[in-house]
Amino acid sequence: MPELPEVETSRRGIEPHILNQQVSDVIVRQKQLRWPVPARLKTELPGHTITGLKRRGKYLLLESAGGTVIIHLGMSGSLHIVDAKTAPQKHDHIDICFAHHKILRLRDPRRFGAVLWTKKDPLQHKLIKNLGPEPLSDNFNAEYLYQASRNRKVPIKTFIMNSQIVVGVGNIYASESLFMARINPKRLAGKISRQKYQDLVKSIQAVLTLAIQQGGTSLRDFTHHDGKPGYFQQTLNVYGRKDQPCPVCQQAIKQFTLAQRSTFYCSKCQH
Repeated sequence: MPELPEVETSRRGIEPHILNQQVSDVIVRQKQLRWPVPARLKTELPGHTITGLKRRGKYLLLESAGGTVIIHLGMSGSLHIVDAKTAPQKHDHIDICFAHHKILRLRDPRRFGAVLWTKKDPLQHKLIKNLGPEPLSDNFNAEYLYQASRNRKVPIKTFIMNSQIVVGVGNIYASESLFMARINPKRLAGKISRQKYQDLVKSIQAVLTLAIQQGGTSLRDFTHHDGKPGYFQQTLNVYGRKDQPCPVCQQAIKQFTLAQRSTFYCSKCQH
């Protein structure tokens, strides 16, 4: 599933191709994704210029004077920039066509993604307005996380994966950040000290920043209609490394299931 770094990589990859470009048409081949694609998108967006391309959590916001396109990639979605003459493939469900003969094409084999349209403030949309702070913003800090965690009796990994607490800390990033901060994923969020939350905030920001930086090395892939998006190649310390040696102490990495997600950690390094 595309997570925050992948979505940010997508934003950076498509922005040079569609920013300040006029939409000429919208082609909808599949009307039902996770939610129905609004019919008025096809009638209200063409003729407008994309004036901004932002990300909020895992949502991409394509802004224009007429309204905002809200895109979520779901579990299998990806965005590609293709020439106008490029024939769609089986799972290419939506094209946003531009006057300079380029197309922003959504490919989504499992159809769990979303393409929505609003004329109101997109940050007040029901899917977005209750999201927690961005992990790389000033609003996300140790004091905020410490106060939000008081009296919370959920495991810390579950806590930081809650998008109403902080956006974008998916399963891989949660495991990696907790390892870097030396925190056991089973520990209750309400029992963790301010100092440990300082360590955790720094770790989350370091892991996500590295992931975004690595993603940025292959942005050209967004112009390959038959290729994969430029998602980063992860260098992982614990995730997916069950029974392999911990990179710090050499003890075998353990795996268990927490909130129906595979969780990896070092029982010696993470207390």
